[in-house]
Amino acid sequence: MKLPAENTKETARRTGRAETVISLVFPRCCPVCGGIVLPRGELICPACVKKLSPVRQPVCMTCGKQLESGSGMAERCGDCMRHPKSFKRNFALLNYNDAARTSMAAIKYKNKREYLDFYSAAVCRRFGRQILRIRPDLLVPVPIHPSRMRSRGYNQAELLAERVGAKLGIPVWPGALKRVKKTRPQKELDPAERLHNLQQAFAAGQLPEGVRTVMLVDDIYTTGSTLEACARILQTMGVKNVYGLTVCIGRGT
Repeated sequence: MKLPAENTKETARRTGRAETVISLVFPRCCPVCGGIVLPRGELICPACVKKLSPVRQPVCMTCGKQLESGSGMAERCGDCMRHPKSFKRNFALLNYNDAARTSMAAIKYKNKREYLDFYSAAVCRRFGRQILRIRPDLLVPVPIHPSRMRSRGYNQAELLAERVGAKLGIPVWPGALKRVKKTRPQKELDPAERLHNLQQAFAAGQLPEGVRTVMLVDDIYTTGSTLEACARILQTMGVKNVYGLTVCIGRGT
């Protein structure tokens, strides 16, 4: 039903006033410095944007990692050449520097969920058209263990997926995968052990019929073992094409 023009304008005015009041009572905090964002209405302090390190071309065509200078005409990083991946491609927004590490930890451990507003908007600006060209049937957040969900109250990957899905019009399906086991610290393991460790940690959930292309969503790509383990499970469930989307990625080889 179409509203009369004057009613629509009045609704817009009321919404604007409400948003102004909310911003005054609950001012937005910067995802990098944690201070109040100025000017009002922005999602990050203009100066703090410079502390983040966007992934720049050339990038690995599989994991999305920024390739080091001197890599020549290589299209893939050393890790992806040594260990071929089951997922087709991962899209990564930022290099995992100190500023990003602090921000991601605040989201995960300090309940700074509002920081994901900035990161989801940035992801959609950077990769939105590419994601829509892929035409994923679903966004699937990487799950966390139920005990972590109980203590934390949320899964940051799911919140990120919900924000991206709302902006791009793609359904989010958290029940596709289950986290069934807590894992040992990955830094103690070699690549093969990391993958085996994580393959035991995840299990198949449920997917709607006819799903062929899925985009996994997570906050950080470190070794790629998490995305790889999840991709393999999704493929056993009949998914043909698996992609990844992460806010941050490490700069290893």
